[in-house]
Amino acid sequence: MKRKDLIGQIEKAGCVLIRHGGRHDWYQNPDTGVCQPLPRHRDIKEHLAKHIIKKLTQE
Repeated sequence: MKRKDLIGQIEKAGCVLIRHGGRHDWYQNPDTGVCQPLPRHRDIKEHLAKHIIKKLTQE
């Protein structure tokens, strides 16, 4: 999955960028308080993308 597409999906779900790390950006779901790192690669493996979406969008 393209990084741009993944960011679009998690931002659409209400998640926000909280900080830039060394090799990852950290996103947080303000409703649940869950934070998850997002690697700065152009392509992110499908399995990892699904895991990030699941963690950030679960209630």
